[in-house]
Amino acid sequence: MGLIRLAAAGALGYGLYAYIKSAKTEATSAGPGCPDVRDAGPENMASPPTKWSKTDEAIDESFPASDPPSTY
Repeated sequence: MGLIRLAAAGALGYGLYAYIKSAKTEATSAGPGCPDVRDAGPENMASPPTKWSKTDEAIDESFPASDPPSTY
């Protein structure tokens, strides 16, 4: 009887884990119709610029934010 309870608790725990993991994946994905967003930095660009300053990097890192970078 104890082994059956242990197996049932394990199955219930795994089911809960799988449900939470799939819910997190759905919440963090961009979803259909949303553009893909790249990471900051010239190494993640399709065609990186030849000149790249600290100001360019700060602007690139703060892109979706409404405040400008404080390096001006």
